[in-house]
Amino acid sequence: MSSVGSQVYLLARRSVRRTLRQPVLIVPTITFPLLLMAINSGGLNAATDIPGFPADSFIQFALVVTFMQGALFSATAAGTGLATDIQTGFLNRLALTPMRGAAVLLGQLAGAVALALLGALSYLAVGLIAGAHVDSGPLGAVVLVLFAMLVALGFGAIGTLMAIRTGSAEAVQGLFPLLFVVLFLSSMNLPRNLIAIDWFQTVATINPVSYLIEGMRSLVIARWDWETLLLGLGVGLAIAALALAASAASLRTRLGRA
Repeated sequence: MSSVGSQVYLLARRSVRRTLRQPVLIVPTITFPLLLMAINSGGLNAATDIPGFPADSFIQFALVVTFMQGALFSATAAGTGLATDIQTGFLNRLALTPMRGAAVLLGQLAGAVALALLGALSYLAVGLIAGAHVDSGPLGAVVLVLFAMLVALGFGAIGTLMAIRTGSAEAVQGLFPLLFVVLFLSSMNLPRNLIAIDWFQTVATINPVSYLIEGMRSLVIARWDWETLLLGLGVGLAIAALALAASAASLRTRLGRA
């Protein structure tokens, strides 16, 4: 356990195993986004008749929303796991070892990223079976899955930040409705240029989640729209970097008190 890499590996293995052994995390992560996609595709399919709508079928347009919803579950999973470690005293015991704070944080997030990977592969498979297709091809599908894992890392870091600050699994679980509202106030159901309500369009424009969705969506409905894709990746990297930095600073304070 002398190197940070070894420490990250040990804690990541623990986090992934703990996550994959909990059906209560896996089943909702996979089924809930797919159910919402099926409902929205049936109820909002008429939106494809709007002049300028960028896809022929709503299921193809809405496919990437499942990836975002899966990232929300990953955030809750990462934060709840760390909050449980705080409540049970496991984190305090780690503070008495040579374990580095960065290893604790990255290792904990490994479970969230693994959960996001499992969900992303499931969403993509079901979407393709349902008739959606990835216009950017097989390589675009790979980039889409990696993009989803980046988003899960960023949202997971937000979840761990909440866990470190509060030390409460219940408080972390209360984060999910707030993140879901942020997701709803984005371009998840309509392109921003087709949103007729002015205040909604303004909120969606300043909402960073819109650019994450549009970046992933560009891989599905366009043949490599580099501007949209790179903007989305940039926003994803910025969210992950800021959340990780804030989590690391908060973790140092907590470990120092321990």
